[in-house]
Amino acid sequence: MNLDDLPTPALLLDLDRLEANVARMAHRARALGVRLRPHIKPHKCVEIAERQRATGADGITVSTVYEARVFADAGFTDITWAFPFVPSRLGEAAEVARRAHLGVVVDDARAADLLASSGHAWDVWLKVDCGYHRAGIDPEDPDAVGLARTLTRSPGITFRGILTHSGHAYHGHNRDEIEAAALQERDVMTAFAAKLRAAGVAVPAVSVGSTPALSVIRDLTGVDEIRPGNYVFHDYTQLRLGSCGSTDAALTVLSSVVSASRRRNHCVIDAGALALSKDRGPEHLGARTMGEIIADYPSGRLHPSHRVVSVSQEHGIVNARLDVGSRVRILPNHSCLTAAQFDTYHVVRGNQLVDCWKIWRGR
Repeated sequence: MNLDDLPTPALLLDLDRLEANVARMAHRARALGVRLRPHIKPHKCVEIAERQRATGADGITVSTVYEARVFADAGFTDITWAFPFVPSRLGEAAEVARRAHLGVVVDDARAADLLASSGHAWDVWLKVDCGYHRAGIDPEDPDAVGLARTLTRSPGITFRGILTHSGHAYHGHNRDEIEAAALQERDVMTAFAAKLRAAGVAVPAVSVGSTPALSVIRDLTGVDEIRPGNYVFHDYTQLRLGSCGSTDAALTVLSSVVSASRRRNHCVIDAGALALSKDRGPEHLGARTMGEIIADYPSGRLHPSHRVVSVSQEHGIVNARLDVGSRVRILPNHSCLTAAQFDTYHVVRGNQLVDCWKIWRGR
């Protein structure tokens, strides 16, 4: 099928770009001397995870127990649920852990106690705050070493190591600031690992990662594995951060113009918040739109003035009058959230639809 015949809004996945992105990060992990455990939250797609595994990924990372269950069903047996453990999902997690190697994450003694007293066997990571300040124990907290020691001694728990996420790399204004966040992540984690080992706590592994940080870091000495996710697609945020080039962006939304009044200098498209999300992109870098319109897809050239300026649930507003029936291809601000709005990837090579892949979105 030609893209001109595809009903809109449609989520387009460029297979050539996807495969290039997957291969590039696999090569980067090998060059840095670390294992690659990609985060599948951005894509939630078995076919993409299989490509990551085929290029050398050592296990996968998920955000929800639903994702863990789906990918265990698909034959993935080494999974890290990299989200603070959710007590109400204990039974579901235990069911997955009986048929796959499931690592869970804690940053609090009460969560550790819950796991230890559950009657199930658990592989547990200690989540550490490396500077993002969203979650994770402060490595300078007097209780941090004690919590790690508790994990090594609790019945039913196998301590897997320490884990973090450099989400603050997304706040950088330039590559130097992003690299500073990446170096902080590495240094905080390796220093904490050394502190634990000096206190007699064995640390089997140190796990880090975000796509921006891993696009610039040049030395990961002391780190064992990385967990990037967004790199498979990239998006306008990654482009503005400098993590990728415009021809690396593999995920776009195809939309149709449905209204264009002569009295208004804008038009309405059929891609609203339930296609593009409401992520406004990196506002600290001057991005204040809901999606960038691509002027020429093969070259990656974005339109210099036309863009999606607002969305409601199903409507999107473009700040120019385009003819009803015309189509626009949109580079989203946040590809992870965009993918989570759809049920299917329309997989394309050039202008031809070559396959459709299911997006396993669920809670």
